[in-house]
Amino acid sequence: MRHKGLGFIIVALMLGMLLAALDQTIVSTALPTIVSDLGGLEQLSWVVTGYMLASTVSTPLWGKLGDQYGRKGLFLGAIIIFLIGSALCGLSQNMMQLILFRSLQGLGGGGLMVLAQAIVGDVVPARERGRYQGFFGAVFAVSSIVGPLLGGLFVDHLSWHWVFYINLPIGAVALFVIAAVLPGHATKTKHKIDYAGVVLIGGATSCLVLIATWGGTTYEWLSPEISGLAAAALALLIAAYFAEKRAAEPIMPLKLFKLRAYTMSSLVGFVVGFGMFGALTYLPLYLQTVHGVSATLSGVHLLPMMLGMLTMSIISGQIISRTGKYRYFPIAGTFIATIGMLMLSGLTETSSTLAMSVDLLVLGIGLGLTMQVLVIVVQNAVDFDDLGVATSGATFFRSIGGSFGVAVLGSVFTTSLNADISALIATTKLPPGVNPADVQKDPTLIQKLPAPLAQEFLHVYADAIAHVFLVGTPILFVAFLLSWFIPEHRLRETTKAVDLGEGMGATSAERSSLAEVERGLVRLADADLRKDYYVRLAWLTGLDGLPPQSVWVIARLGGEGWVKAADLAERANVTRREGRPYVDRLTERGLVTRSPDGDSLRLTETGDQAAERLLEQARAGLESLVADWGPSPQLRQLCERIAPELLGADADRPA
Repeated sequence: MRHKGLGFIIVALMLGMLLAALDQTIVSTALPTIVSDLGGLEQLSWVVTGYMLASTVSTPLWGKLGDQYGRKGLFLGAIIIFLIGSALCGLSQNMMQLILFRSLQGLGGGGLMVLAQAIVGDVVPARERGRYQGFFGAVFAVSSIVGPLLGGLFVDHLSWHWVFYINLPIGAVALFVIAAVLPGHATKTKHKIDYAGVVLIGGATSCLVLIATWGGTTYEWLSPEISGLAAAALALLIAAYFAEKRAAEPIMPLKLFKLRAYTMSSLVGFVVGFGMFGALTYLPLYLQTVHGVSATLSGVHLLPMMLGMLTMSIISGQIISRTGKYRYFPIAGTFIATIGMLMLSGLTETSSTLAMSVDLLVLGIGLGLTMQVLVIVVQNAVDFDDLGVATSGATFFRSIGGSFGVAVLGSVFTTSLNADISALIATTKLPPGVNPADVQKDPTLIQKLPAPLAQEFLHVYADAIAHVFLVGTPILFVAFLLSWFIPEHRLRETTKAVDLGEGMGATSAERSSLAEVERGLVRLADADLRKDYYVRLAWLTGLDGLPPQSVWVIARLGGEGWVKAADLAERANVTRREGRPYVDRLTERGLVTRSPDGDSLRLTETGDQAAERLLEQARAGLESLVADWGPSPQLRQLCERIAPELLGADADRPA
């Protein structure tokens, strides 16, 4: 059944997801301005990392709690947490405050993304769900492209604070609509939530990212601080190992790592996330500091990379769906991405815009060929029981890779910048009043220096950022080597319907295995129902000779009793006069009878039998799509539940 106000609900859900997805990328072009205002260049990476870590680690909790206690209240809570975090980010007075509030914002953002997708399954009829899933995939794609642009526009025309304040009115609309329109009742599923796994894995990851951030920069590698973090990370990982072995529903089942496809795909995904978010974080700094472009233009310059990712994600997905072959996409993608990263390492203060755009396009093409395919590889390699947690694990590693990428490359940048500035000071006489530490903290001061000295500092910054990409090149090359070990198996039918949003590198998914299959199944069914479906059903059920419109009427009336002709015409989006010839064909064959006043219709006994045959064929068609998962009572029940929802839907009425 369609929920009242469905359109409002979908818009509100998309707004919530848009906010959470945008905040992964919108700050990238604002970071140079934020650093010049708040200082703390060495902490720049944590503005991105804090958000990503919090959203990624909290995702399993949001998903399981939503299943267990209902999603409406939790979704409202996630919006409120996100809005509080956004307001506090805008009010931040120093970098440490901003990092802490970004983490709070990320906590809410993880809930927005995972719960919005789950609520769609609660409120949208199965026949229309594939279309709406496509809308949400488009939200991820749009946010990836427009995020850096919006961040630049706010910085140039308002202030960096509005990168966060803009969330408040949009989030308030989503909050009001969801509270007013979304029904509170929904099917609830009991879970044994792996709290220990979430805390231990999240803690270990945070320690490792801190080591990558502080090691060799803020603290010496052998300092008590770094050694303590390393010991804590090791202890937490050991505890997580034993916790996951005992957990009834572990967030990271250890048995999955016995599968070569899962292990290799997770490692490659980790490195791909590393490269994507590392590039997004430091390119705007290069553009705004070295080339002096505005924040808005720095977002424009990132478009080749984002468009390359989006285009190749779509193309690779379509080719894989048609051919069933996927192994060579990550091999080619990681190789091309490595070349793109190597090209970026050659950037200097004199590099042209065209050369940089080509470099970014190559990197984007490589990432686009790889990211979506890794989800397909994992889904195709595991058994049905592990499908849900394996999918979330694959996207989890990519998100964590992004966190590490920003942290590690940030450490590389800081170390290189410190070394270059020290070398510059040793060989260059600075004018009175010029403090190198101030220039390092606030890159915008370079523009106020005498021209020859400014050129020297621009060279230092360009060299430090180029060094970031030089270090990233062999790391991506490791992903290329690992991708050769990804095996290829026969592609399962439901695996072909991959969500573009997950392919674009958003937060990790958190769905049950049954929900994963259902997502693919309804999208396949959605495509199948557009291709002479009722003509084929008529032939399979002995109703050949009837036009598809008449077969649709039988499906629509099945199990309904008396139905008003006006209601049926409205459902079919035609007038009674336009629909009458198709009903007349059915009455002539004794399949439908009219009430004495002619205002209502119902199936005859023969018509009921025909409707049952239609339903059985629809169910059999769905079962054939999930047969490659092996026998499963859950999948059979899924097909039995969805088949009646698909037949006679207004969305597939023959023209």
